[in-house]
Amino acid sequence: MDLTDFITVTDFCKSHRISQALIIEFKDYGLVEIIERKDALYIPIAELPKAEKILRLHSELDINLEGIEVITQLLNRLEEMQNEMTRLQNRLGLYE
Repeated sequence: MDLTDFITVTDFCKSHRISQALIIEFKDYGLVEIIERKDALYIPIAELPKAEKILRLHSELDINLEGIEVITQLLNRLEEMQNEMTRLQNRLGLYE
């Protein structure tokens, strides 16, 4: 595991002034991926935008974790539908 592709949960929590327990709750709900090693917990760099979005929803909008889970599922479905629509428009363009 190349540690340059990860940030420690401790560093993430310090920079956002939150407790590690909150990030662990995010993981327990399946909202963010956390890699466990014997020395520390790590968040993949690719997960940072998602973790920060979830944190904003939770702290700034006061949405509970169940609500965030539903919101993220709906956003994922919306993104899939947009990708499908783009793919179909591209296919249709071939026939015009």
